Amino acid sequence: MRRSSIRRTGAAVAAVTSLALALTACGGTTKSDVKKESGGAAAPAGSADPGAPIKKGLTVGFLPKQVNNPYFTTADKGGQKAVESLGSTFKEVGPTSATDTSGQVSYVNTLTQQQVDAIAVSAQDPGALCTALKQAMKNGIKVVTYDSDTTPGCRNVFISQAGAEDLGRTQIQLLAEQIGYRGEIAILSAAQTATNQNLWIDYMKDELKDPKYKDVKLVKVAYGNDDAQQSFQQTQGLLQEYPKLAGIVSPTTVGIKAAAQYLSGSKYKGKVKLSGLGTPNDLRTYVKNGTVEAFELWDPAKLGELAGHTAIALASGRISGEEGQTFEAGDLGDYTIGKDGVISLGKPTVFDKDNIDDFDF
Repeated sequence: MRRSSIRRTGAAVAAVTSLALALTACGGTTKSDVKKESGGAAAPAGSADPGAPIKKGLTVGFLPKQVNNPYFTTADKGGQKAVESLGSTFKEVGPTSATDTSGQVSYVNTLTQQQVDAIAVSAQDPGALCTALKQAMKNGIKVVTYDSDTTPGCRNVFISQAGAEDLGRTQIQLLAEQIGYRGEIAILSAAQTATNQNLWIDYMKDELKDPKYKDVKLVKVAYGNDDAQQSFQQTQGLLQEYPKLAGIVSPTTVGIKAAAQYLSGSKYKGKVKLSGLGTPNDLRTYVKNGTVEAFELWDPAKLGELAGHTAIALASGRISGEEGQTFEAGDLGDYTIGKDGVISLGKPTVFDKDNIDDFDF
């Protein structure tokens, strides 16, 4: 797929409303009293009444992978907007390191002790939070994961940035076009345990099996742990280890920015192509100076906003997390819960020099 067609696909979803959900309301709400275990589907509990009033005075705790990370700051502001617009209280807590899994567990336990009504968490590890989150659910707390999922049985609903397959495949499509479908490429990821990163990378590898990529070789997956300095150093290391590297794809906003910073000041600027997932504000300079040709992302503010609306809908009893249930999320519109309790935000938007100034996040 050529980049122009990818851009058209993103633009259709993203124009003014920027990444509205691909799933729209399409029917009534089902009911379930089944609690499912961690190995299976999502864990809805109790019946749901789509006509139930929205409760006010609730407390929703947002627990990102890492506080003070610009991406999560933007996402959680979207969550705050949704929660407060519905007459409830928003609070954000979280570790300062994107790999402090034990810290995330401690924050889940603290929120449970504080008897919040719902928790929205971006999980650093798919299984490590399960015991704590299951205890929260036993205490009547609704659990929404966003950005990065847990094992399905450890939450009620997962808010996915976009379809995982779309995100994985389109990143490879973007980079491959830029390098002329020829040469060595590397992936600069976040943490080795990051659920979302690993799922996208699986789809990247599968995309590369297509015969049209027969001259593209993935030589390494490197990990910068969503730390700017480590990601910068990993970029430097990749280019030292693979001097013929044609391109890097980084499915993490921290990683792609750090890689752009390194490339911009090196002899590889404009020669080694860089794509992946980034924010327009982080990469605007690098697009305009020729370091980055094109990259993609969803709107993180809308991701957080949808997570906030979903948390309130769960805590109000309008949904329980079962496939087929529908609910309204304010100005974002109506949504349907998919298989395993997943709601997708839609296809990613491609950003380049022609449209990057149209976005501010």
